[in-house]
Amino acid sequence: MSAAALPGRFTPQALWAALKRRWLLYHLGDTRFAFMWDKPPPDEWVVLDCETTGLNVARDEIVSIGAVRIVGNRLMTSERLDLLVKPRRGMQDDAVRVHGLREQDVAHGLDIDDALQQLMRFIGARPVVGYYLEFDLAMLNRALFPMLGVGLPQPRFEVSSMFYEWRFRQLPPYQQQGSAHIDLRFATLMDTLALPQRHAHDAINDAVMTGLAFVKLRALLAQPG
Repeated sequence: MSAAALPGRFTPQALWAALKRRWLLYHLGDTRFAFMWDKPPPDEWVVLDCETTGLNVARDEIVSIGAVRIVGNRLMTSERLDLLVKPRRGMQDDAVRVHGLREQDVAHGLDIDDALQQLMRFIGARPVVGYYLEFDLAMLNRALFPMLGVGLPQPRFEVSSMFYEWRFRQLPPYQQQGSAHIDLRFATLMDTLALPQRHAHDAINDAVMTGLAFVKLRALLAQPG
């Protein structure tokens, strides 16, 4: 494909992004979800959280998915996704102690493919937001790959990184030399931002709390100085 076949004027970075998008769409396993590569609506995001049978990305499975939309500086709690997923293998005791979901609680949950289809339609082309999002995306993309041949393509925003940047700016210059130690635990983050906390390790609760943190951190990071 030549650059002349692509509309408009492109910088090298934009040209590469457009070519990559076309390549991925060409190889997309299910073209019903090509909308994820569309231009996202302005000032909208989807906050995402998953609970799993354990912490091994190669072996464990998703048991619940929580997602909520953000529009501007508003968390749209009436527009949320709260799904239970039935795993194909058993639940580990350590995981049950964390999120409280037992095998009988998810026995009538959705098949993972059905849950992922709902999630993809809910996200659309919006960027995704999360707290230690890398793990959630690794779990989701492993489950998505047999269906799509690719993972979720949306841009992503990591709340722990945003919090680190904001806290780092507040340090005196002598403490900004090198790598500063900043407590990134979720409870600390929420306390420092003076935000209300819900019961943690529940996918939709974690998504809502992460969304509140994202909205506040965006505003704080936009302030001069």
